Amino acid sequence: MQISRTNTDELNAVVKLTIEKSDYEATVNETLKDYRKKANMPGFRKGMVPAGLIKKMYGKAVLAEEINKMLSNELNRYLNEEKLQILGEPLPNETEQKPIDFNKDENFEFVFDLGLSPVIDIDFKKLGKLPYYEIVIDEAMITNQVEAFQNRFGSYVDATDAEEKDNLVGSLKQLDEKGNLLEGGIAVEEAQVSIQMVKDKKIRAALLGKKAGDIVKFNPKKGFDNDHYLKQTLKINDEQAAALSGDFELTVAKVNTFVPAELNEEMFQKSLGGVTDVTTIEQFREKIAEDLKSNLGYSSEYRFLLDTKEAMVNYVGMKLPEEFLKRWLVYSNEKITKEQVEEEFPHFVKDLEWTLIKNRLAKDNQIQVGEADVVALAKETALMQFRQYGMFNVPEEYLDNYAKSILKNEEERHRLIEKKSETMVLDFIKANGELALKPVTQKEFDDLFEK
Repeated sequence: MQISRTNTDELNAVVKLTIEKSDYEATVNETLKDYRKKANMPGFRKGMVPAGLIKKMYGKAVLAEEINKMLSNELNRYLNEEKLQILGEPLPNETEQKPIDFNKDENFEFVFDLGLSPVIDIDFKKLGKLPYYEIVIDEAMITNQVEAFQNRFGSYVDATDAEEKDNLVGSLKQLDEKGNLLEGGIAVEEAQVSIQMVKDKKIRAALLGKKAGDIVKFNPKKGFDNDHYLKQTLKINDEQAAALSGDFELTVAKVNTFVPAELNEEMFQKSLGGVTDVTTIEQFREKIAEDLKSNLGYSSEYRFLLDTKEAMVNYVGMKLPEEFLKRWLVYSNEKITKEQVEEEFPHFVKDLEWTLIKNRLAKDNQIQVGEADVVALAKETALMQFRQYGMFNVPEEYLDNYAKSILKNEEERHRLIEKKSETMVLDFIKANGELALKPVTQKEFDDLFEK
């Protein structure tokens, strides 16, 4: 067996691998002998089928399988021994690779193109300062969150005359062109009409001040702020909403006004997931400030990731074997066309450059994700999902079981490993690079994403 490599440039190489008859003949013959021992064919005793017949029937398939196995093993061995860092996978050379004929050929030559990973050298002293934005938590943010909790746990109570933030509850029935009730028309008992959801000023004015027993006629399609609310209020589908026109009659049964939840210990516990040591408004605001700081920390980390990726990629300024990569993307995914690759390639390159930098830092600095790291991240993911449903004090046993179910999915496990690896690399960059801490308001932080 012979193998050689020619570097066409610093990012591309051609590997030639020749498998001769002497390399595979003994193994192929042994395999065919084994086939013969096990063969059951009409007219022959078991194990007595002529060797020539076995070779005719299975020889080509056995030869092809053995050649492919040897090719894969030898190519991988060569890449490892030569310590070649390749991108994608070897591709058949489009000009030098000759057709393979397992019926006639005895020696087989394979020619592959390799895309080589560029050399990546990172000197943190030359990288420059990396921006890290810390969102300043002010009293207005805390007050907004307090009010959000009050609204979340507030309730509707009966009122008299309808005001801007009230709901009118009653029967809502469709009228004909003459203003009479439409026989077989849309009718909703105990419909709830939110005055805030009425965009038409005239219709809103007509609803304001109404009380139980009043009747008001209006066009809901003209009045309501969006189609979703229209369909929800009238309990109709898309087709009915599209065809809807004309007035409805609302007979008010009662007026509901929204009252925010009172700031007391019961409300504090509901808002904070069962926390029992918060008994005063001051403590409540302090706890909200802590939670805001923790939650906004995720936003700061995400922005740091974006800025660091851009800074590192620009600093390294790597070159890639682009034509090879475009071929490989098409070759490795039948659903992707050359046109799609050309369109998406700039985004692919950016992601690949960061991946190569991240992997290089992880390898050079022994940054490895352990099983305990993956389990901890899976539990954190599980806890966040529970909290989305208002469950804060989740028993440890539940988290363990849910984390195990997450990690059974190999795709999800791989995603979590990559996420943790990226976090560990970012922590390494923080520890070894120079950060420029930049306190910003929430608005200033949000504006960063508009640039």
